[in-house]
Order: sequence, then C-alpha cells, then structure tokens
Amino acid sequence: MSKNPLIVFEGIETSGKSTYLKKAIKYLKKKKIKYISFREPGGTNFSEKLRLLMLNKKSKLNNKTDLFLLMASRSENIDKILEKNYKNKVVLIDRFVDSTLAYQHYGMGLDKDLILKMNNFLLGNTKPNFTFLSVVNKKNMHKRLKLRKITNKYDNFKYKFYDNVQRGFLKIANKNKSKYLILDSNKDSLKIIENKLINKIKKILK
Repeated sequence: MSKNPLIVFEGIETSGKSTYLKKAIKYLKKKKIKYISFREPGGTNFSEKLRLLMLNKKSKLNNKTDLFLLMASRSENIDKILEKNYKNKVVLIDRFVDSTLAYQHYGMGLDKDLILKMNNFLLGNTKPNFTFLSVVNKKNMHKRLKLRKITNKYDNFKYKFYDNVQRGFLKIANKNKSKYLILDSNKDSLKIIENKLINKIKKILK
C-alpha cells in the first residue's frame, strides 16, 4: 500500500460515512500524519458552488445535468487539489468515483460505460487505494433522516432509489473485495466500527 494512500468513504445517506471520515481524520491528527480531506460534490470553491446547485431542494436539474456538474466538480478537484497532494499526503475523500456510478447509473439509470469513460478520462493513473463502504437498512435510514434538521435534494428520494444505489455500491465492492471494507451500522456500535476503521487504516499506512 502507498505510504500516502488515497482513501475514499462511500455510502448512501445516513449510513455513517461522514462520521467515520471524521474518526479517520481524528486518528491522523493524533498521529501527526499529514493529510488533506475534501468532499464530492464539493471540494474547491468552484466545486462547492456546483454542490449548492445540485443539492438545492428546489433544483429541477435533470439527471444528465447532475452528472456533468459532478464531473466538472471532480475535474477541478483533480486539477486544484489531487495533483499536488496525491502520494504526498494521505488523501481522504467523502464520496468519489464509486458514488457517481452508484447514484447516476444504478440509481438514475444513466449509461454505465459513459460514466466509466468520463472517470477514466479525468483520473488517468490516479486511483483510490482503499474504500470504506458504509451500509444502512431501511428502518435506520428513515429514523436518521427524520433527525436531520437540514436536508437536501438527495435526502428526498423514495427508498427504492437508495436501495438500488446501495446494491450498486455492494456490486462494485464485491468485484474488488481486497480494496474495500464494509462498515455496517445496523450490526455494530460506533465504537466497534471505529476500531475496525482505525485498525484497517493502520494496516493501509504500513
């Protein structure tokens, strides 16, 4: 594994993805390991503006437009963030290429080959070293969504959409199991998941 790996945190809404990313950041800070972290959509100042457009609950952008905005955001992140930090620092990303495939293809039905080609065009030889995939069941998802004070467009789909997206994530992970760890908040407590997460990060960084 790379000394300064690119680690991605994936998962549907309320799966715990962002919480686990914060645990990883806390560990790296404690160990004084240089890192950089950003989210997608979002990242650069321009990409954060695109995020606001995409996630606005009043947005009537179609699925194809969302895809192109995502790719525009990613293009800027690669140019402004990844190129100078990749292999120089640990890079942590809240959603990345798998999310685009899971949401835009498995969830929205857009062409898989097109998405793969666009990602390959943008990333070149830049590839994630490891991915933590968070999963959540229907009951817990609905319970957690109700607790959110602020929601966005992607918090308001029917459950079938999220189920398709999560199944898509699992299909992607099962094709390359050695580079994925599934974190299941339905089965394990936050402390158990945190221990699994940190133990895996220690191994990745060796």
